Amino acid sequence: MSTPAKIYLKSRHCGPALGRHPWVFSDVIEKIDGEPKDGDEVKVFGEGKFIATGFFNSKSQIRIRLLAWEDRSLDESFFAEKIKAAYELRKQIGLVKADAAYRFIYSEGDGLSGLVADRFGDYLVLQITSLALYERRHMIAKILEKIAEPKGIFLKAEKNISTAEGLSSEDEILFGKVPEAAVEVAENDIRFEVNFLHGQKTGFYCDQRDNRKAAAALVKGKKVLDLYSYTGAFAMNFAKAGAKEIIAVDSSKGAIEQAQKNAKLNGISNIDFQVNDAFDWLKENADKKFDLIVLDPPRFAPSRGAKEKALRTYFKINEEALKAISPGGYLVTCSCSGQISREDFAFMLAGVARRSKRFVQVLEQRGQAADHPVLTACPETDYLKTFICRVL
Repeated sequence: MSTPAKIYLKSRHCGPALGRHPWVFSDVIEKIDGEPKDGDEVKVFGEGKFIATGFFNSKSQIRIRLLAWEDRSLDESFFAEKIKAAYELRKQIGLVKADAAYRFIYSEGDGLSGLVADRFGDYLVLQITSLALYERRHMIAKILEKIAEPKGIFLKAEKNISTAEGLSSEDEILFGKVPEAAVEVAENDIRFEVNFLHGQKTGFYCDQRDNRKAAAALVKGKKVLDLYSYTGAFAMNFAKAGAKEIIAVDSSKGAIEQAQKNAKLNGISNIDFQVNDAFDWLKENADKKFDLIVLDPPRFAPSRGAKEKALRTYFKINEEALKAISPGGYLVTCSCSGQISREDFAFMLAGVARRSKRFVQVLEQRGQAADHPVLTACPETDYLKTFICRVL
């Protein structure tokens, strides 16, 4: 095995790496001692001392992903330690059980920048956004096979990121067998079918688990609108909690068809599922009023450059939603865009309230569930903002 290249950071730009932020960008690199290939392990130095060990990729905006703040090899034993620690956390917070759906590994949050793994019953679904980890995917699958004992491990490619990182954009079965049919899982005592072969991302969004339950506490006997409903997770939590009437809207016909199957699976019949764009639906139904509206849109800001446009879109959809909320009703509004900070989102919402001439009381500012741990050294891991508000 060759000696890892040494990479030296500019003296005034070492702060994030010294503070254990896992990303090193090209503009903070002063010099490279050696000729690392993309995906190679490298040693990072700054201010005259060793800082961390990471993986190099000249094709990525994140030039080095740091994984260890000690001078050690990023070998199989290292990954086994990290994956075992992630597993133990999920056990401690009570998620490791039959039929459960949860995030088994949360990338930077679990010290494995570039690796996401969701568990759906007997199966693991991976997304890899690091070339180095992609090259080590079979080793990672071997460790996961031993620790998690799944029936199958499926690697689902995220096409745009795969291209940006210089790795394959093809899905792959890494271990065992993966069913063509949907897998049945449970969340908050509700059954869901998850089709990770054909669904968005890994097939189901576990991060809103606790927020769905919190919002459901407000809906008994109420008329509710769930926009961007995907496969109906918010809507079905509301139905189980006693909502009088529920309309669930999503632009994806496939998502709505799966949501209808999920409702049938749980014996739920009071949800009106509709295929439509959220803006169009609100415009076409301007005369309707609701006691609670949920806005859980997809990521509007995939990059730093898209932030301002995303904030304008959040503003517009929240403004339209407020028009449809009866006085004393509730708005549950969300952003999963990592580029939008909690402060950005709160400021946007204040602007909406001001222009709408409504009082908006923020009752709770919530984030992602505990299986998506926020790393204090990496604020980007705190990506999900869910505000539960009362509207007067």
